[in-house]
Parts: sequence; C-alpha cells; structure tokens
Amino acid sequence: MKGVILAAGTGTRFNGAVHPKCLALFDDRTLINFQLSAFRACGITDITVVVGFAADTVRLACGPNIRFVENTRFSETNSLYSLWLARPVLEQGFVVMNCDVLFDPAMLADLLTAKHDNALLVAYPQVGDPEFGDEEMKVHVRRGRVVDIDKKMSPYDTDGENVGIAKFSAAGARQLLSVMDELVAADHVRAWAPRAFKAFAQQNALFAVGTRGLPWTEIDTPQDYRHATERVYPAIRTSVDRLRRLAVGA
Repeated sequence: MKGVILAAGTGTRFNGAVHPKCLALFDDRTLINFQLSAFRACGITDITVVVGFAADTVRLACGPNIRFVENTRFSETNSLYSLWLARPVLEQGFVVMNCDVLFDPAMLADLLTAKHDNALLVAYPQVGDPEFGDEEMKVHVRRGRVVDIDKKMSPYDTDGENVGIAKFSAAGARQLLSVMDELVAADHVRAWAPRAFKAFAQQNALFAVGTRGLPWTEIDTPQDYRHATERVYPAIRTSVDRLRRLAVGA
C-alpha cells in the first residue's frame, strides 16, 4: 500500500500564505516530516507528496526517497484535484492524508490494521467537546459505514468529524478513481477530496474507524496552531519521540 500526502494548498488563513501549513514546526520538526515518519513507522515507504504552493520548499523539507506530483493549478483547485493528479500511483491501493493534520500515530496504525478494505478515520465527540461548527467536515455513520460527508450537515445527522486520513484497497482505489474522473470532468476541481469519498460511499462500502479519543487536530489558523503546540503535541510527544528513534535506527 502506498502513502499520499496532499500538500498543495496555500494555507492563507494560517499565516497569510507566507509558508505552507505542512512546514509548521513542532520542536525542531516540520509537520510533514512527522507525517512521513508516521507512514514509515507503519511500513509504508512508497510515499507521494502532492505539492503546489512553495513546491520547492516543501520538496526540500521532505528529503530524499519521496515521489512528488505538482499541482500547478493549486490557487484555483482544491484537494480533490490534487488527489486526482496523483492517480498514476493510486491503483494498487493507498492511504491519503491532508498535510495539516497532527495526530497520534496510533490512529494511522488503527486505520491500516482495520479489517475493512476502504475506511475513513472519524473522530466521535467526547464528553466536554464543543459542538461542531461550520468548519468541521462532518460525517454521518450508520451501522459502521459512512453514508454522508459534508461541512453543511445538520447537527441531527452528524455523528463525528472527518480527520482527514483515509485508506482504499486496490479495488476501492479503482472505484474512487472513476468517481474522481467524473467529478473533474464536471469541473468540480474546487471541491475537497471528501466530495469524492462521499460519492464513493454512495456506491461502495466505506467504513468508519474511530480515533478512540486519541489526540489530533487540523491546523488551519494561528489559533489551531496554538492549540496544537499547547495541547495536542504535548499529548503525543512520547509517540513522536518513538518515531524519531525508529527513524534513527532505520
């Protein structure tokens, strides 16, 4: 199985499009470096990063042994189009993640070892969590299967939040590629990748894998980054240090 990181966006809300979100620092490591280490710790070494904004800077941060696909239309497209551009490497099955997600590596391991061929990481609300707002990509789940994904979902239908990490088997990848071909042909290039996941789930089984309440966050704004550095990263530092030791020993 291959790994894909979608890292083409400008991240305007994060820092005014000065630096890509994936280069946000935690101690002395960039976010994308952490994600690459998480992939490798789970046995995924064939990794593709879709770059766009500040492409050369992101390439340099990723280091060697990474395949790159460049989205030259990054300013006028979104993550669905970026994933579609990576289609030559998707057909044998893949795990895809957004470049702005900081997460406990155990979540990725859970997703990969789940018995389901096609699955999406879903964070279910915990006691004391605030209600979902307009920004969260909400998920509707029935009998363990994802049946809807949408930011505008009614609170009555919302069961959890899309973390931004999903896996597809070889057969599932081919079905998803067909869905993405149709969406891109219909000029839905500004849509998020979950638009394709939703269409896929309407015809195929896409299962929800819960996060078990493990810490994670999406980083879109300076406030998100502050939350990540003050709350989330300290909670996962032990796991991150373990990844660092594994990388050194490799």
